[in-house]
Amino acid sequence: MAEQSSGSGATPWLAFMVGGPVVVAAIIGFMMYSGQSLLPHRTVEVKIAAPQIPDAPKLPDAPLPKPQ
Repeated sequence: MAEQSSGSGATPWLAFMVGGPVVVAAIIGFMMYSGQSLLPHRTVEVKIAAPQIPDAPKLPDAPLPKPQ
């Protein structure tokens, strides 16, 4: 006959470490699929009024090289 050990070893910890993230991923996936969110839907509109500045002055023409 096979002997049975009295301790269950690391099986509960392994189940917790694998099962926990699977449950969290399932919850996040369901929320993303159904369009739900933990945060309320907000719309932000930003308007920035800046003063009109004049155009920069035109640069002078670059000097041409002398013909040879």
